Amino acid sequence: MKHVIIGNGIAGVSGAEAIRMQDATADITIIGDETFPPYSRPMISQVLDGSQPHGRLPIRSDHFYDDLKIIALLGQRADSIDVDNRQVLLADGTRVDFERLLIAAGADARPLKAEGLGLKNIFYMRTQEHVKQQLSALEGARRAVVLGGGLVGFKAAYGLLKRGLGVTMLIASEYPLSMQVDETAGRMILNELVGAGLIVEVGVTVCAFEGNGSVQAAVTDAGTRLPCDMVIIGKGVLPCRTFIPKGQIEVDLGVVVDEHLQTRVPGIYAAGDVAEMVDIARGCRWVNALWPEAAGQGRVAGLNMAGRSVAYPGSLSRNVMRVFDLDVLTVGNANPRGDGDYRIVQTSGAAEKYYRRLVIRDDVLVGAVMINGIEQGGVLRSLIENRIPIRLPPESLIASGFNFGRLLH
Repeated sequence: MKHVIIGNGIAGVSGAEAIRMQDATADITIIGDETFPPYSRPMISQVLDGSQPHGRLPIRSDHFYDDLKIIALLGQRADSIDVDNRQVLLADGTRVDFERLLIAAGADARPLKAEGLGLKNIFYMRTQEHVKQQLSALEGARRAVVLGGGLVGFKAAYGLLKRGLGVTMLIASEYPLSMQVDETAGRMILNELVGAGLIVEVGVTVCAFEGNGSVQAAVTDAGTRLPCDMVIIGKGVLPCRTFIPKGQIEVDLGVVVDEHLQTRVPGIYAAGDVAEMVDIARGCRWVNALWPEAAGQGRVAGLNMAGRSVAYPGSLSRNVMRVFDLDVLTVGNANPRGDGDYRIVQTSGAAEKYYRRLVIRDDVLVGAVMINGIEQGGVLRSLIENRIPIRLPPESLIASGFNFGRLLH
């Protein structure tokens, strides 16, 4: 069997390992646009802040491809998929035949529309090459602007602040992490960022950059000019899907797959940040661009490609991060938008740097936000994944010291 995998990240690597585990003789080819070995993308922020060296990024040995007898076409980006002839067309004109295909191309940084983007020292933060360039730009830099109030934006701002730069965060929404948390939690996080020395402006976007070769200032939509020596853009990601024939392979935000990670074209699968499947908490299709989701989906896709029928239970958003003195956990649909019969219970305020918010639908927990005291986060995740009915008054669940393990029995 001839397997081709588009993508050299954790989803693609996990898929290749699963195939090889099931089939010692299968032909496996990986196509990847980076030439660096498989690495931990979440760790690039730790390279920026100096807590980890660049050499710690790889997650597989230099002999990975040889050990698994994989043909690695690195430094190549898929240009299109010829579904009828079962071929992947590369940008250099090469055609790669496949019998089964895994689309694990990941996601690219969400592009920014602004004048002056071509100036030096304006970076996205998505790849190990990006962080290498950022480290090179640190010499002589004193002021930085970070665009975006999500996880990437915070990690970039933290890293630059730790390196001794003055950092201004510009956030288009009214508070940080607005896609993950509600306003109360967001205001707690905002206060923490400001208290730690970051300058944070909310409800602001950038329309232009100024400079002579290298960036010297960012100009906001309010006309404010912010002097800076470097800029990091961290405004989320979009699935890599431009090479996918949408008339044959169903694509919404991501590539639509079933519980076996297969698209509507037999023998073509998708996994990771590019894949769209049922979200356990929301009950609808969703793209959860998370490292553990990508690893699990890649493995299940690989097993199915190799002939073993394995179902994936659905994706689930979750994040755990430390924001200076706040431990923040979010899981599931913690900040539901639009219509829906949700019951939300939460603690009243943020005075003690302690917060709980639970989102319940049809007596089942579907989302949660916890700030500090997050040790029971794994239990909350289990409650959501297993759709365990809540038999106690919801208000009792937010009491300090409540043992969520009681709900599992």
